[in-house]
Amino acid sequence: MPKEARPSTGEQARQHALAQLRQAILHGEMAPAQRLVENELAEQFGVTRASIRAALIDLESQGLVERIRNRGSRVRVVTVDEAVAITECRMVLEGLCAAKAAVAADDDQLLRLTDLGTAMTKAVADGEPVTYSELNHELHLRIREFSGQQTAQELLERLNAQLVRHRFQLALRPGRPQQSLNEHLTMIEAIRARDPRAAETAVRAHLTSVIEALRD
Repeated sequence: MPKEARPSTGEQARQHALAQLRQAILHGEMAPAQRLVENELAEQFGVTRASIRAALIDLESQGLVERIRNRGSRVRVVTVDEAVAITECRMVLEGLCAAKAAVAADDDQLLRLTDLGTAMTKAVADGEPVTYSELNHELHLRIREFSGQQTAQELLERLNAQLVRHRFQLALRPGRPQQSLNEHLTMIEAIRARDPRAAETAVRAHLTSVIEALRD
């Protein structure tokens, strides 16, 4: 959005600042523990300090920002222990979504999952971990979407946002994409077979593997 077209005050400005800050954190443009200086951010995004402050409060409630007393705000650091705890919660919710998707997904949606599995296989074969990581994220997103379980989707969106850095690091770990690929293909096959129990089991097995990798 050109600077002159940006809303500088009010609710639109808060939403603009919130969207830009959230995207910067999720895309790694703002590193964990990086200070978030209101004056600098207000100038960068063409909004008031009040809009930035309101956006930071929203991001704090989402677990992406932490406010340090007498020191302002910074990008929240998610420890390994926290990442494990979040993944344990994901295991329950994503298992539910996979089971629901196995029943609710239509043929076009099942084909979409198959195509994602093919693309993930190619990314691993071509040695493209960043592409694989992006496809991995999309697969989980589509399974949640196809499940029709809106409450679980909303909860998972917040949980997953806190794991971006850890997910990217795992994708770059030698050998991890190959192991992860097989786990994801098993998930896809179980959903395609319309077997909710197998789909949930496959998701739980995959996320158990993620936890082991996080602790390694």
